[in-house]
Amino acid sequence: MEPRITDSHCHLDFPQFADELPAIRARAAGAGVHRMVTICTRLRAAPAIRALSETLEGVFWAAGTHPMSAAEEPMASVEELCALAEHPRMVGIGETGLDYHYTADTMAVQQESLRIHVEAARRTGLPLIVHARDADDDMARILGEEHRAGPYSCVMHCFSSGRALAEAALDLGFYLSMSGIAAFPRSGELRDIFAAAPLERILVETDAPYLAPPPHRGKRNEPAFAAHTARKGAEVFGMDYADFAAATEANFERLFTRAA
Repeated sequence: MEPRITDSHCHLDFPQFADELPAIRARAAGAGVHRMVTICTRLRAAPAIRALSETLEGVFWAAGTHPMSAAEEPMASVEELCALAEHPRMVGIGETGLDYHYTADTMAVQQESLRIHVEAARRTGLPLIVHARDADDDMARILGEEHRAGPYSCVMHCFSSGRALAEAALDLGFYLSMSGIAAFPRSGELRDIFAAAPLERILVETDAPYLAPPPHRGKRNEPAFAAHTARKGAEVFGMDYADFAAATEANFERLFTRAA
């Protein structure tokens, strides 16, 4: 049997997976991916995503407003997020964060939304799930300010930012998640950032249907492919794959305590 791993971040409700979820779940299991967290990016989709977690074995969920949608969607409230978090299979708050690559014009709204999600994570005790793109300085500043105001746990999902943000996140006790980007041939600098991080702060994910790792790059990603990223992670840390898989499983359960 393949070593067991968890896809800590995917989007099973996206239309790319329509009518295929049982087969996708079966392929994931065959690759050793026994558990996954499907992420809500717009709160109006929360009921459908919650239903997926209730009908698919090994599937948990998280809810938040994606930063690229923050100006288009009603602003989430702390109370709304906390109410969603009462569901026993909801394991995280987000994804939230900052993305200035395409939506820098909404940075003020994104920052407000991020702080609301942080407070919800603080109140519920669930980990914050953060998306960061081209916003390293503001991200490090806000995460630090908020942590000083009151501690919370966090994962930097699909981490592909610079070394300074990685170090700032790790200094706060946060986790870095490896996606297919870390397995791309030209991602040597990113792999060096991961290699310098403590092993006990590393997770793996797909961000499916996006960012498929080799040998599936350019195709639709799916949870089974987390195994390819995890194997690259084992290489980065100079470890046997089974040992790396066991380490990331322990990390996931330490952060996402409800899914343990």
